[in-house]
Amino acid sequence: MRFRLAHLSDAHIGPIPRPNLAELLGKRVTGYVNWLYKRGAQHDMGVLARIVADIKAQAPDHVVMTGDIVNIGLPAEIALAKDWLGSLGRPDDVSFTPGNHDAYVASVTELVHDVFAPWTSGEAQGARFPYLRRRGGVALIGLDSGVPTAPFVASGRLGEEQCEALAALLDAAKAEGLARVVCLHHPPHVGGARLLRGLEDAAAFEGVIARHGAELIVHGHNHKPSLHRLPGPDAAAPVVGVASASARPGGHYPGAAYNLYEIERQDEGLNILLRRRGLNDAGEMIELESVEL
Repeated sequence: MRFRLAHLSDAHIGPIPRPNLAELLGKRVTGYVNWLYKRGAQHDMGVLARIVADIKAQAPDHVVMTGDIVNIGLPAEIALAKDWLGSLGRPDDVSFTPGNHDAYVASVTELVHDVFAPWTSGEAQGARFPYLRRRGGVALIGLDSGVPTAPFVASGRLGEEQCEALAALLDAAKAEGLARVVCLHHPPHVGGARLLRGLEDAAAFEGVIARHGAELIVHGHNHKPSLHRLPGPDAAAPVVGVASASARPGGHYPGAAYNLYEIERQDEGLNILLRRRGLNDAGEMIELESVEL
């Protein structure tokens, strides 16, 4: 079994369609001002288009996008983001998990779930998250860490129900001999993000992995590459973060990049090669890093 998985995150599709006054009530006011005077200059849709073109040139078997596809949760933004996500590939070939910007205000959380349902449809009945998608010897398990928060707060939460369901899916996938890849927006380990930006129940997630294991965990949110490992019952699970897929090179955060995984089952076990591709400071698309996980 050899499976090629592309992972990108934090597209922050823009520019934000001009909101009306009613849409700027509450948290959206600060978010819109932030976009106009800061974030809008950091995220470039031309850069994002180059990342997508390079992903397609690598011909992955599947693509996963781990959230912050929009900025302040306007319905008009969500419609644009749906079109963009559709440009990555068929819903059977692309998976999505929401981020905190996709749950920017409570009133659009269900709209996001409904609009992106084709990319989150799993194989089990019941709650939409976590979902399980079997693809070529790999179990893609998607979690929803996006919850509405107060202004200037960007934390996430899974909740007890998702954690319990995740444990069951991990066990079932292991029994089938599948390589288990867990996908979510927030870094799921304790200390994985700054104060008011992390996963509130990261300790509970760590406990699930310690008892049930996983072969790979991927996330976004921090807009920079990272590698952490969580103890599991048989082996440590690599936890890999990815840069924003639309970040201009030379800015506050690393330039746009995505992660490409070669997952291969061999007689002696599972091999995972991480290839990080993106833009260097000169704006050239290159392979930035290659790591055996």
